Amino acid sequence: MKQVEICFSPELIHLHELEGKIVVVVDIFRATSTMIAALANGISEIKTCADLEECRAMASSGYLIAGERNGVKAEGFQLGNSPLAYLSGEYQNQKLAMTTTNGTLAISKSAGADEILIGSFPNLQATASYIQSGNKDVLIHCAGWKGKFNLEDSLFAGAMVKALETTHEAEDDGAISMKSLYEKEGHNLKGFLSQASHAKRLQNHNIDSDIDFCLTLDLFSLVGKVEDGILTGIKQ
Repeated sequence: MKQVEICFSPELIHLHELEGKIVVVVDIFRATSTMIAALANGISEIKTCADLEECRAMASSGYLIAGERNGVKAEGFQLGNSPLAYLSGEYQNQKLAMTTTNGTLAISKSAGADEILIGSFPNLQATASYIQSGNKDVLIHCAGWKGKFNLEDSLFAGAMVKALETTHEAEDDGAISMKSLYEKEGHNLKGFLSQASHAKRLQNHNIDSDIDFCLTLDLFSLVGKVEDGILTGIKQ
């Protein structure tokens, strides 16, 4: 069997080998959930930017710009980091440049992998099926919170380990433990993750509906794939 492992923070990515692997980047609250929602509802491509200035400059090249820091839309940006902003389909065939506190950093630090995919609960099964159609080891790269472990990304990682269990063996203690946690708590994602520190930060901004969306399983049969810094969607 191929192997699956978890990196719990971008600060730990240097401890993992990327070459030859599929890296699944996950930032449940909310970057990767928002990216998948955008691609599934008409955005043609997403340029992920590590910092605000790089992202802001993309407006001159015809991109919509979305910026978030500490859970709040960055000043001067058209969009923040809410997946609900894209559900109306009003941005059909437009290009988006996006920067967030944690998620876009994790993407940039995943360079060197054979493939970089974008993971979220709304496209969990589509991503797992895509991985299983190939023959590569997998590293699930959790964006965390400012370099620290967070619960929601790690629980998603456990869900992905579970989804891949017929083809990929949990290689490390982190993958084993998170799979076990998902098996125990996955039936009640919102209830369990309501105690997560970042969920509480977002609740302070009165965006419970964003949290509900981010914890909804398998809304889209779409795989998000990053190539040369550009994220596009592959329909399954």
